[in-house]
Amino acid sequence: MKICFIGTGYVGLVSGVCFSDLGNSVICVDKDNDKLSRLESGDIPIFEPGLSELVRKNLDAGRLSFSDDLIGSINKSDIVFIAVGTPTAKDGVSADLSQVFSVAHLISKNIKSHKIIVTKSTVPIGTGDKIEKILNKNKKKGLFTIVSNPEFLREGEAIKDFKYPDRVVIGANDNKVVKIFNELYRSIINKGAAFVSCSRRAAELIKYASNAFLATKISFINEIANLCEKVQVNVDDVALGIGLDKRIGSRFLRAGPAYGGSCFPKDTKALAKVGKNYNSPLSIVNSVINFNEKRKIDIEKNVYKILHNKVKNKTICFLGVTFKANTDDLRDSSAINLIYKFIKKGARINYFEPSGSKEILDKQKNVNYFDDLYSATKNVDLIIIHTEWDEFKNLNFLKIKNNNKKVTIYDLRNLYDNKSFNKSHITYYSIGRPVNA
Repeated sequence: MKICFIGTGYVGLVSGVCFSDLGNSVICVDKDNDKLSRLESGDIPIFEPGLSELVRKNLDAGRLSFSDDLIGSINKSDIVFIAVGTPTAKDGVSADLSQVFSVAHLISKNIKSHKIIVTKSTVPIGTGDKIEKILNKNKKKGLFTIVSNPEFLREGEAIKDFKYPDRVVIGANDNKVVKIFNELYRSIINKGAAFVSCSRRAAELIKYASNAFLATKISFINEIANLCEKVQVNVDDVALGIGLDKRIGSRFLRAGPAYGGSCFPKDTKALAKVGKNYNSPLSIVNSVINFNEKRKIDIEKNVYKILHNKVKNKTICFLGVTFKANTDDLRDSSAINLIYKFIKKGARINYFEPSGSKEILDKQKNVNYFDDLYSATKNVDLIIIHTEWDEFKNLNFLKIKNNNKKVTIYDLRNLYDNKSFNKSHITYYSIGRPVNA
């Protein structure tokens, strides 16, 4: 099929490239010419394992191309995916849909033949209805069908998630279009993915509700972890015990810092705002949002406690600053929040990050990036394991000890068993576990 993706951000780029790898002819459109030049040369602007190789493969095969010609690309395609950003609006809770509606206006003024227009961006309930109204205003009735096809891609696992998803959700009010998407995703469905056909509004809500539920699981286990620390219980035991219940499952029951990234923070807030707009307040979702903000404060307070409330002139090393492993995404990363708080208190920050140095941190006074892990940990007062990169799962603690008179570690991902540090002269703290267990 001939497909156009408008927007080469995380979702648009990964999805477009994967569709081309399935044998479709795909044009990825963006207005940033420098970015397009980089993509055409195989230089990928995001950190996603395997994506660079997939781009090169499909460029060479002639199935994938990049363009700044929005109108021409739309008119060459049968299916047009809108995959532009929907960040949190200035009010701090709503989704900013200005880019989505801008694209809709451009499409409405320029389409000449029937197009299936798909929202791949995460959007609130009723967005498809509004896009439909925009196109109808320009007397394009009959020349388009609006579909919702939400994405469920995890950063760092996106290619796998696209090709082997749990489900494909198609929200369309036209059975003929549903059959087209069943064919588009045929090879993926044949591998075991469930094909969910529903109304457009239902598909929009499925995406928000999914992210809100996963965020709830993270906040739930973090709240239980706080209780575990007070009653001298190991949260790992609790997570295992409840996670084995198939109705609950173990995924996302990993105690740690506040959730972050491009989806959970903005999508929970936007869903709560939708509930408020429809006079149906979502008390559980609002509690999750509030607890996640409190979680940032909890971790900060724990660091002060570990350092005996003496942060000024202390050197703190962060191992990992992205919101999770296998991505270069800093959005709503709790590490950034903590670093800003600590440098305001007079601390010095070292950091090692497998995805490279970060401009927003390197601009800060008393923040230093190291391209060698063990150099970053030399002569520091506290090492915070913030992100669960593989590089941090098998640390050479003898080497770290040789670089420091005293070693104190705060493991926010519970990568290690605290019993193994009992005789090592390393002070080890983790999440939701008794200190000496």
